[in-house]
This record gives sequence, structure tokens and C-alpha cells, in this order.
Amino acid sequence: MSAPLLSVRRLDAWYGRAQVLFGVDLEIGDGEVVALMGRNGAGKSTTMKAIMGLLASCRGEIRFGGERIDGLEPYRINRAGLGYVPEDRRIFTDLTVLENLDVGRRPPRAGAPAWTVERLFALFPNLGRMPDRPGGRMSGGEQQMLSVARTLMGNPRLVLLDEPSEGVAPVIVEQMADMIVELKKQGLSVLLSEQNVPFAAAVSDRAYVLEKGQVKFAGTMAALDADQAVRRQYLAV
Repeated sequence: MSAPLLSVRRLDAWYGRAQVLFGVDLEIGDGEVVALMGRNGAGKSTTMKAIMGLLASCRGEIRFGGERIDGLEPYRINRAGLGYVPEDRRIFTDLTVLENLDVGRRPPRAGAPAWTVERLFALFPNLGRMPDRPGGRMSGGEQQMLSVARTLMGNPRLVLLDEPSEGVAPVIVEQMADMIVELKKQGLSVLLSEQNVPFAAAVSDRAYVLEKGQVKFAGTMAALDADQAVRRQYLAV
């Protein structure tokens, strides 16, 4: 078997003196969609921030494309080919859709799909209908789409999506699911942080379930669907 695109081993993380991740192991292959699941506070967003170098206190080994990236500054991790869409979107509200996309523009990257504005408007028709609209005059779902599209303009090999279905209308959730399926068809790898079990099941190949910063389940989505005890203990609201 080929080496995973992303490999995380024995990842610990702290907020101040409080340890919040405990020996997290996970990996993602080329063109694979992997769901990172768990309730609020389980450690999903913290895991993504640690991978992206956004936490001050971490320990463990993180490899991307076979190279160590733990300890690198976030901008260097991004330039290596990791894209990150945070839960709070962080678009530029005073800039238009086109201007937001231009901010994220990076040169084409070997082994990654090459995205253009035209391709992104085909993937996100809503954005194509409002190229000159300021980000602050868009709905939450439209802002979520713009945040994803801006990240794709960097031509990443792997995208970390933090709670893309959170707080958006059901029709946008469906469009997000279609988008992730299309990204996989394009050969992009995705690490998806989600609480929405049906959404994750519709788009993901495998899943890791976190509880209090520890991995409690790792396996295929089919195996997770069949394991009622795990779903009831760690995912039920």
C-alpha cells in the first residue's frame, strides 16, 4: 500500500495547562474523504488547528506527503498543500466574491486539481450569480461556500473542512455534500469535521470518532453505521 497523504501520530495538544488531545492517531490517503466525528468539545476543531500549526502547544508527529510538518508555521503548512476552512468562515466582508477568491489565489500545484474562478463558479453556482457582491451581504450558507472556494483557489492537495454543515439551511447542506463528492472525483483529499452523522455518512469513506480528545473508533463508515454502541455512546445528542 502507498504511504498516506497525511499521517498524524501520537498527537497531544494543550490550551494553556489543560491538555485537550491525547495521543490522536489518524491518516488520510490520496483522494479519500475522512470524517472526524464527535460531540461539541470532543476535540475535532482542535485536531485540525494542531495539524495546521495554529496551536502554541502540541506534541506528536505530523507528516504530509511524506514530509514532517509539525513545528512549521501555518503559512508554510498551507504552502505545502494543506487548505483549511475554519468553522467561523473568516471571509473578508468588505471584499466582493471575486476579490475574496483573488486573495486565496496560488499557482497550480503538482498532484492537485488546478482551480480557476470559472471552475469554482461551476461548482458553486450561487457564487457565480453574485461575483460583485460584498461578503458581508451574503447569507451564512453563501459565506460558507465562499470560504471553501477561496481555499480551493490555493490549489491544495488536502482540505480540512471544519463543520461545513453547521448553521446553514438544509438546501445548502445538500449542496455542500454534492461539493465534497465532486472534490473527491477531482482527486482532492478531504478531512471533514462533523456532528451531522447522515451528512458525514453520505460523503465519507472512513471515520474517526473522538471523545474528550481521544480516538474511540476508527474504521469505515459502513462499520460505524453498523456499530450502534459507538454511535449511541459517542455521537447521540
